[in-house]
Amino acid sequence: MEFDKELELEHLLFVSRRCRKCLRTFDLIDGFYHTRKDRGHTPSAYAYECKECTVKRVSKRRRKKVKEGEYPDW
Repeated sequence: MEFDKELELEHLLFVSRRCRKCLRTFDLIDGFYHTRKDRGHTPSAYAYECKECTVKRVSKRRRKKVKEGEYPDW
């Protein structure tokens, strides 16, 4: 058996990944952020949360909570 002929590069690299929050499948390069800039382009260098879920999470946490009727203290 010759494994070199049966294996392709796509079998060794992940070309799509499933988001851990929304459970949808996205393209690895276009759908996920890098965890660190210096990690390179290996599949382990990308996050497990898609870009859409990351933007929702960050904007939700950064939003200031002002109670109704209170004047914000600038």
